[in-house]
Amino acid sequence: MRLSTKSQTFLLASVLLCTLLGLGYPLSCEVCTGSGPTCSGNVQTCDPDQDSCVVIVAHTNRKGHQSLNTYKGCMKSSACSSGFVSITMDPENYMVSNTRCCQSNACNHDPLPAPENNRTENGLQCPTCITHFKETCSSTKKVLCVGQESHCITCAGKVQTGVIFATRGCATENACHTKPGTLVPAASRLHHHPGGPQPSG
Repeated sequence: MRLSTKSQTFLLASVLLCTLLGLGYPLSCEVCTGSGPTCSGNVQTCDPDQDSCVVIVAHTNRKGHQSLNTYKGCMKSSACSSGFVSITMDPENYMVSNTRCCQSNACNHDPLPAPENNRTENGLQCPTCITHFKETCSSTKKVLCVGQESHCITCAGKVQTGVIFATRGCATENACHTKPGTLVPAASRLHHHPGGPQPSG
């Protein structure tokens, strides 16, 4: 049975469409950084290996200086983790954030609610330290965990300027699942975690 010309044309169009979808067009995401609960910027084409758009809203307290910041941009889906994260190094150094990852063009345009900042102590205590220019830190001091923080973690990473740092403290469980390469906002800067947080103690 011969296919009609119409059927052949439809079949060819379907094969072409599948081929184009298979190759994948680069993703486009809104890109911006700003102080406050949202920011707006231009939609930009992502690098070929970046297959997710992300929006992060973070409340940080660094040495008593509080700020609320938003970041939108492109990211690898393997390093993008949606949800709420809370990390406390000490009462004057902590970060809470909401993150949403999505995989369609400009899907990170809509604002994300600011993270809940519950500072109620929950009974857990963890070793605490913060150091720069080193990949490890140790301390005999303890920090009281708050809110949903149920794990003690050790983090090592790199600030965008290239400075290596290490911290220990309290965190929500999902912080332990953060993958290497994840961007973590802290004090209006994004920290790059090549090793990712590790549960400890």
